[in-house]
Amino acid sequence: MKDYYKILGVDKSASNDEIKKAFRKMAHQYHPDKTKNDPASGQKFKEASEAYSILSDEDKRKRYDTFGSAGVGAGSGSSGGASGSGGFNPNDFGGFDFSGFQQGSGGVEFDLGDIFGEFFGGGSRRQREQKRGRDISVDVTVSFEESVFGVEKDLLVTKSSPCLTCHGSGAAPGSGLESCRTCNGKGQIIESRRSFIGVFNTSRVCEACHGKGQVPKEKCQTCRGEGVVERTQEISVKIPAGIEDGQMIRLSGMGEAVAGGAAGDMYVRVHVRPHPQIRKEGSNLVTDLPIRLTQALLGGEINLKTVDGDLAVKIPEGSASGDVLRVKGRGVPNERGKRGDFLIRLSIDIPKKLSRDARRTIEGLRGEGL
Repeated sequence: MKDYYKILGVDKSASNDEIKKAFRKMAHQYHPDKTKNDPASGQKFKEASEAYSILSDEDKRKRYDTFGSAGVGAGSGSSGGASGSGGFNPNDFGGFDFSGFQQGSGGVEFDLGDIFGEFFGGGSRRQREQKRGRDISVDVTVSFEESVFGVEKDLLVTKSSPCLTCHGSGAAPGSGLESCRTCNGKGQIIESRRSFIGVFNTSRVCEACHGKGQVPKEKCQTCRGEGVVERTQEISVKIPAGIEDGQMIRLSGMGEAVAGGAAGDMYVRVHVRPHPQIRKEGSNLVTDLPIRLTQALLGGEINLKTVDGDLAVKIPEGSASGDVLRVKGRGVPNERGKRGDFLIRLSIDIPKKLSRDARRTIEGLRGEGL
């Protein structure tokens, strides 16, 4: 069973934020765009993505903690009594290499995952592997106000996408498809393989039709029969309200397309431009407001710019540095449609120099106990 916590390098008691931070670190380190499609790094990125998809979902994480990978349909679990905690899974043998096993005077190649898969209906491990397009990552910058309320952004991305001429079929318009002669329309090639306990049939995806079982009668001239082409595509991304700088949004199936398989995913990293006066603290928006000594003593009213526009703020009499004024419902919206608060932290601006008249006036206040 895969240990998703170990893959991400976190404890089982890790919070959602810790899991998210660990995945971001691995995604940045092992992403194909960073590692020039290194197979080892690509495998680590794939495992990290799988682990994050389970552990970031509260329901899936509970089922994984209780039943293991079989509880979330991950890995290579099977149905019935062959799965679950402590159950026997024949496909777990697929990771061993017994190609050097000696029987008599010659070696016999076999894969225990393939052999036991034939016995228990699991099929060949190679048959179950699905071709998948590359994941891609893009960056988008939003204003502070857009990060508070959310926004929809249109991105221009150049990637492998389904051919618009043949709609991904690979066939020239009007020609259609025909049964693949290589696999006789099955999409799989059956091969007989000897093992130390007999002859077994295994299967692999047909390379001629990419597992579809059909090939173009006449190849599309645009994509040369592949069904995918490199083109620039406009993609709309919904930035949720309250997103933080550096957070990533996953768009499933919006990565690069591949012939005969599923498209990869797109990861959008969001960069938030800071506001000169306002910052986020959880669901609240916070600003620091310097006021004059007279305003602190006598009170007053100040116009303040917020993400909702101008706001008239009343300064109470006798305010002190560090006092916080709260304006309810002017903070960051949450998933339920409610908003946090707008917090105004006061600080008294004490003048360094006083005029002669101001000094005389303040000297007169000493008798008032001020």
